[in-house]
Amino acid sequence: MTGSLQIKNDKYYAVINMKEGGKRKQKWISLDLPVKGNKRKADQKLRVILIEEESKYGDNPDKILFSDFIKTWLNYKKNYIDELTFQSYEQVARIHVIPYFEKKKIFLQELTTEDIQQYADRKMQVGRSDNKGGLSPCTMRLHKNVINQTLDYARKHKYIKSNPCDFLELPPSRKPDINYYSPVQLENLIDTFEGDPLRNIVYITTLYGLRRSEVLGLRWDSINFDNDTLEIKYTVSKVTKEISKNKTKTLSSHRTYPLLPQAKEIFLKEKADEESNERFFGKGYDKNDYVFKWPDGHRFSSDYVSQHFTKIVRRNGLASITFHGLRHSCASMLVNDGFNPKDIQEWLGHSDVRTTMNIYGHLDSTRKKVVGEAISKKVAGFGGC
Repeated sequence: MTGSLQIKNDKYYAVINMKEGGKRKQKWISLDLPVKGNKRKADQKLRVILIEEESKYGDNPDKILFSDFIKTWLNYKKNYIDELTFQSYEQVARIHVIPYFEKKKIFLQELTTEDIQQYADRKMQVGRSDNKGGLSPCTMRLHKNVINQTLDYARKHKYIKSNPCDFLELPPSRKPDINYYSPVQLENLIDTFEGDPLRNIVYITTLYGLRRSEVLGLRWDSINFDNDTLEIKYTVSKVTKEISKNKTKTLSSHRTYPLLPQAKEIFLKEKADEESNERFFGKGYDKNDYVFKWPDGHRFSSDYVSQHFTKIVRRNGLASITFHGLRHSCASMLVNDGFNPKDIQEWLGHSDVRTTMNIYGHLDSTRKKVVGEAISKKVAGFGGC
């Protein structure tokens, strides 16, 4: 099967040459691309269409470059998964997997476990974009997922008989270091952000242990001033571009909190500021239902929140912590105040209490000290060495 680009009515078409019933046949497919400035995109679409057509018209297609087949899988997968998940798959494929295998010129049908293992080993040595080392085993599991799903798709369509990724070996994932602040450090942090655009975001995130996506997703119908409740039901997330969702990460992430007095005061102030800003900017105001935003109504971006937070922390010589570290800080306070794992799971919106314990179980230093002192007193009269 072969294909070429043709132009008709100033638009690109893919013309596929195939055999059907022993007879040669041409199939014209509109690429919906104007000719001007789209040659490269048209070439890429032609390659994808060729692979897709070959999967329909024969169990023994011609050899296909593995790097090209990944593009076909991505094109198929985007119709079946969440947009944010697709962004993460596409980013890994575009930045890492496709360029690596394009240089190797390895055909899908000739790809071996050794080829994939060499890719993984290389990325774990020098895979970081800043050239400061390799990717972590945890990150490499996402790479494996992309490669494995691509090859499963190829096996399903009879391009290959078995999946060589089945035998890829990766080292066990290391438990990530969790940076968090003590209550004293948090008080100092809040003072540091006084007068800063992110001050109220930092406070609410710390108070409720929210994810960045959750605090940025807060809308006015999330807050019930009459019943004093705060509902987490929307998110704003980003991998390569921001996505607003009318749902949370998981069902358990959709949760309702009591509207604590400090939070109510902040939200009422934000509401009053919004009404004042809308009058001031008039037609230039971006009217929307989000709580946290700039004076002209534009919502704070995910990148700005993370980057500005880090800049303020560094500028003021504070202990290194990420914005997500505020969530960890909230969790550490709950752990050390003696709340049980189930309470902490529900407060943080984890789907499973085991997730809570895997992440925060080792933070219970204060409680362990209390337990140790209690045991010490009990056995004090037992005698010693």
